[in-house]
Parts: sequence; C-alpha cells; structure tokens
Amino acid sequence: MTSSSPSPTAPTAGGRWLVGTAIILLAVNLRAAVGSIGVVLGSVRDDLTMSATVAGVLTTLPVVCFAVFGVGTAGLVRRAGLHRAAAAVLVLAATGIATRSLVDDKLVFLLCSVVALAGAAVGNVILPPLVKAHFPDRVPLVSSLYGAALMAGASTTSVATVPLADALGGWRQGLAAWAVLAVVALLPWLVMLRQDVHAAPSPHQRLPLALVLRSPLAWAMLLLFAAQSAAAYAQFGWFAEIMTDAGISDGAAGALLALISAVGIPLTLSLPWLMRLTGDRPYLAWGFAVLTATGWLGVLLAPTTMPWLWAALLGAGGGAFTWSLTMIARRTRTTAGTASLSVTTQGFGYLLAGLGPFGVGALHDATGSWTAPLVCLIALAGVIAVTGTIVARPVMLEDTLGLEHRD
Repeated sequence: MTSSSPSPTAPTAGGRWLVGTAIILLAVNLRAAVGSIGVVLGSVRDDLTMSATVAGVLTTLPVVCFAVFGVGTAGLVRRAGLHRAAAAVLVLAATGIATRSLVDDKLVFLLCSVVALAGAAVGNVILPPLVKAHFPDRVPLVSSLYGAALMAGASTTSVATVPLADALGGWRQGLAAWAVLAVVALLPWLVMLRQDVHAAPSPHQRLPLALVLRSPLAWAMLLLFAAQSAAAYAQFGWFAEIMTDAGISDGAAGALLALISAVGIPLTLSLPWLMRLTGDRPYLAWGFAVLTATGWLGVLLAPTTMPWLWAALLGAGGGAFTWSLTMIARRTRTTAGTASLSVTTQGFGYLLAGLGPFGVGALHDATGSWTAPLVCLIALAGVIAVTGTIVARPVMLEDTLGLEHRD
C-alpha cells in the first residue's frame, strides 16, 4: 500500500529535528488561550463588567470550540495541507489572544476567544496526522512528547500569567504575552510551507466522516476519547471545589490540582516504553481506568485522609489522554486515515465530553451532594476500560472499512 501523501521531506536528520521542534512548539501553544484566562478571570470580569453567566460561557467555550471547529478541520487540511493548517492555527491563536487583551466589550472578548480556540481546535486534530506523516517510525515517542508539551503549555500559562500581569502592568499584558509565543512557534512552519503535506491528495484516497463512522474501531476511539476528556474537564472544573467542600483549604485544593497535572507529564513521557512493554494488550487502558476509578473512589469515601494520593492517582489515570491520541495514528495505515480518524475522534469526542463538567454541576445541584457526580465519574473509568480494550487490538481503521487493499 502506498502512502496517502508524498513523503514530506524524505527527511534528513536536520529536517526531522526542525519538524519535530515545530510540532512540539505547536502543541505548547494549543492550551495558552485556556490556561491563561482562569487565573485572571476575576480581574477580567471586573474590568469588563462580566456577569457570572457570561463567565460561565467563557469557561465552557474551549470544549465547545474544540468540538465544533474540530469537526470542520478535515476540509481545511485537505485543501490547504498540514503545514499550512499548522501555520493557520498559530496565526489564529496569536490574533485571538492579542486582540482579546485590547477590547473593552465582553461580547467582543468572547468572540476573540473563539478565534484563538478555533485555532487550538484545528491544532488538536492535525497533531496525530502530522506525527504520522513525518514520524511513522516514531509515533509513540513523538506523540508522548507533544502530549507532554500540551500539559506543560497548560501548566505554564496557568502559573506564569499572573506574574507576567504583575510585571507588565495588568491582566491585559499578561494575556497578550502568550501571543508572542505563538508567533515564535509560527516561524518553523513558515520555513516548511513549500514542502506541505496533504492528508488526502486524491478523491479515491479520502475517508469521509460518514464512512469512518461505519467502523466499530472509530466508535471505540470516539467513546474512549469522550470518556477520558469528560472526566478530565470535570476534574479541572470541579475537583478543587469538591475538595474544599470536604474541608480542605483553597490553597491546598489548588496545590492538589497542580499535582494532578504534574504527575501527568512524566507518565506521558514514559508512554513509549510502556507501550513497547505491553504491546497490543489492553493493560494500559485497564491501568488508566483502575487508577482513575480508585482516585475518584478515594475522593468519595475519604477526601481528607490522603488527598495527595487521590490527586496522584487521578493524574496518573490522565495518561489515557495521550495514549488515546497516540492510538489514532497507531490504528491507521495512512496519513489520510489518521486525519479522518482524528477529526472523528476529537471533533465528536469533545462534543460528548462537554457533558462531563455540565453533568457534574447539574447532578450536584439536583442532589445537593457530590456523591452522584463522583459515582458517574467512576463509571466513566469503566467506559475507558471497555473502549480501550477494543482500541488496543491490532486492527487498522482501513481494514474495518474494507479498504486494506486501497492504494
């Protein structure tokens, strides 16, 4: 079988270093618009007279944009190419982040945020096919590196935005500073525009979403990604409040949330070794599910007894995120297949994932306690185990669609 696109560089060592660096820099930028806003949200609300309802819309925008714009990414990549799409991602991120720091109207602020998040949504989807196109022999390694870069980008923007705001003169400057990072990340992609990669250069090689959705593997990938993302967004949105309601101080709850992210980075970097160790057996999916379920069970039954342990377990269980992204490329034969499966998995997966934080809040309001939401989060770990078992099998997307002999 031939590849769905010409070899982008037939790359020299220098070429691989350039594209690898570009992919990592792209990943670092994909959570800047999200991670930077939460820590200065109070100041933003005060200056823009933003109500709690509007602030709620702002905090919900990431998962909505990741879903809506993620689904529309396939056409962009097909027409423009992966490198031009990556450059567009960073242009949108820089533009949205910079302009929202200048406006005085809350609705315009939301629209500028949508621009930045639209870029991030496209970036989410094109990372797996970029890795498939440039590093088909190093998918787990490069996927783990960009997964760690995503986490590091989110953590760094959360930690550094307030000090930047203090040093530069206010929240506007603190937010705008991250546009500079996007411009820096854009530079290597500009160098590579003349050697672009198209995920599906000819009609007979394309995999429309309607066709991909006929595959049991695609549905397993979609539900796996949705379950782990729903749990993750519920975790980031509600974990601190759950712990403070249990009697832990605000500062300690924030530190526990930071611990969750910190644990995830080294685990993500160890994924290539773990995947070589486990092969095509579903042990990793089961492990992530058990870690996640145990963490939430600890929060439910003994939140103040060993809260650092529950946070560490949840952080380790969060390795399901990078593993699921890695499996998008591992379970496809071509760049076209990877792109189509990535759009299906992330676009529709994020749409379902939005039910996570919303459902936790709604169940808490309806029941007056955290018991029902936590039981549901434990159940989501079961979904990760079941769908992960299917995804771990050495079956390719194209084969499930009867395309194994398609050139």
